[in-house]
Amino acid sequence: MPLALLALAIGAFGIGTTEFVIMGLLPQVGADLGVSVPTAGFLVTGYALGVMIGAPIMTVVSTRISRKNMLMVLMGLFILGNFISAVAPVFAVMLIGRVVASLAHGAFFGIGSVVAAELVAPEKKAGAISMMFTGLTVANVVGVPLGTFVGQSAGWRVTFLIVAALGVVGLAGVAKLVPDVPRPEGVQLRHEVAAFKNVQVVLAMAMTVLGFGGVFAAITYIAPMMTEVSGFAESSVTWLMVVFGLGMVAGNLIGGRFADRKLMPLLYTALGGLALVLLLFTFLASGKAASVVAIFLIGALGFATVPPLQKRVLDHAHGAPTLASAANIGAFNLGNALSAWLGGLVISAGLGYAAPNAVGATLAAAALVLAVISHRLELRPTRATAASAPANLDPAAASGQSAAPAAAAAIRS
Repeated sequence: MPLALLALAIGAFGIGTTEFVIMGLLPQVGADLGVSVPTAGFLVTGYALGVMIGAPIMTVVSTRISRKNMLMVLMGLFILGNFISAVAPVFAVMLIGRVVASLAHGAFFGIGSVVAAELVAPEKKAGAISMMFTGLTVANVVGVPLGTFVGQSAGWRVTFLIVAALGVVGLAGVAKLVPDVPRPEGVQLRHEVAAFKNVQVVLAMAMTVLGFGGVFAAITYIAPMMTEVSGFAESSVTWLMVVFGLGMVAGNLIGGRFADRKLMPLLYTALGGLALVLLLFTFLASGKAASVVAIFLIGALGFATVPPLQKRVLDHAHGAPTLASAANIGAFNLGNALSAWLGGLVISAGLGYAAPNAVGATLAAAALVLAVISHRLELRPTRATAASAPANLDPAAASGQSAAPAAAAAIRS
């Protein structure tokens, strides 16, 4: 794999760390800035909204400059946002810092996916995309736990300063290692927007929303679920999240390995398996061993869909994939927000902390249905061509003359 993918993975590692580490530091941040924990939670919401809004806006900006330069601009925003967060004197400034950092998120992964795919042969695109996303998944195994530990022991401001430093490393890597590939000739904003007219692009994004909605319906409420239902101590939640992160790493690597060769079978397996695991988890959450296995599988099956879905968007965007790719990253965050809201509704309705798993199972099953629909629509032209083939045969073929060699070859084989 090209070294440029390492630079992209480092940037992804920093982005993944800053996105998720705040969840473990909300009590410290709230106490220091004089707000309640629920109010501090807007730092999570604000980031997610910034990703969804920033992905298309920053990608539109990128239509005027090279992809390498845009990746450097995005890493600059990431560094600035995390530095603002680290030195924020009041909550409002901290929130501004989070939003500034989030503006880089969607566009970095969207443009980075396009760049990663262009660095390798066509049959290795998904593997390259997977390599970049490995930085995000490893962040949940290494960056988030370490960042939480540092924040709890040395102060949360130190954590965000370290994350900003990671951004500097990522920026240097992009500047040094990523080639300055010129944008395709003639591709303008209207071409990028036109990609959304493709039903396959829209279906892939819908699968992203629903599939990741299934994952985060469970994971958003994993702390109360594990302590109140499974009987784990609060201190166990950190290593349970590491288990989830390990699942993410495994699933992402598996997805990258098989998406280039068996994309749709992989999606069927991952989405179907995710729906089944979440359904079983609804009833087995009271068991500690079952919970650990389920958390790992949710991470693995969920992130096994990332490379194939991102590749599917790139393949169907017809030469103008940047905006669609970035929008698909926003779709991940839309799925997170949707599932968190729906999970909160079923908990508020008195159905218990395990009920969000059932919500996740429903969302994953809906994504599987869309995958089947997408594949059938894709096969229609092939079937139509096959059905019309006999009518296009010449008279000799129609009389069976040209079939003889084929039949003889079949007999010999």
